[in-house]
Amino acid sequence: MDQAQGSQQDAQSAPVCYRHPGRETGVRCTRCERPICPECMVSASVGFQCPECVRGAVGTGHAPGASRPRTIAGGTVVADPRLLTKILVGINLAVFLLVQIRPSVLNSLVLVGAWPPAPWGPTEGVAEGEWYRLVTSMFTHEAVWHIAFNMLGLWWLGGPLEAALGRARYLALYFISGLAGSALAYLLGSPTTATLGASGAIFGLFGATAVLMRRLNYDMRPVVILLAINLIFTFTWSNISWQAHIGGLVAGLVIGYAMVHAPRERRALVQYGVCALMLAVVVGVTLLRTAQLS
Repeated sequence: MDQAQGSQQDAQSAPVCYRHPGRETGVRCTRCERPICPECMVSASVGFQCPECVRGAVGTGHAPGASRPRTIAGGTVVADPRLLTKILVGINLAVFLLVQIRPSVLNSLVLVGAWPPAPWGPTEGVAEGEWYRLVTSMFTHEAVWHIAFNMLGLWWLGGPLEAALGRARYLALYFISGLAGSALAYLLGSPTTATLGASGAIFGLFGATAVLMRRLNYDMRPVVILLAINLIFTFTWSNISWQAHIGGLVAGLVIGYAMVHAPRERRALVQYGVCALMLAVVVGVTLLRTAQLS
């Protein structure tokens, strides 16, 4: 009898999301009072609401535009909260298949500072004005294990972040984190070493996930352990660009903090202001390294 009561009390003290039964949560919808996890939370004028209550409020016209429930970061609630994550996974897979079909295209997409592809050819690289490589290298993978790990990370981390931040903020986080990783690899890496992969952006998602979980008072041990394991691999395995990983992680932490901690009255200004600042840092680092190599 005592054991049964104790189990019942434990269950009551740790409710689970009604849409995701495997996720414990301490937050409830302010309208229906059902427990909801971070992926299901929609920021309202007071507290959080579940997706069903949000759709009901919008459908019945009881939520004017100025007071419609939004995500925790102020983003717009959408029907498919993983749409951009699916698109990003699709782009990475499409580029990977292209590289498998035509391996020669890889040389035109990877991140490299100054790299003469052949004795008779012109010098190629970011230092020669090919800045697009900072972006294209984020979508190129050569080995199956490489793209598999990155896409799993993108799916596991990206989906919940897209739902929590909203599409525009999530896209800004992903690309700026990836660019920060590319810029640091360009600055500190060998100018003739080719760097590729979405790892910089994925580490940015790691950083933002840690900030979000801290903001929601969730148990951070799983993400911290997973991040620690990835950092160990980063600094112990050969042929891994630690610069891209660290650059993306730092950018993800900074942008993630701005996204979920910005004051409501000037939220967009702070969020996109920090994004613009990080972009300025990326441009500054790129210009500095280009001047060194020139």
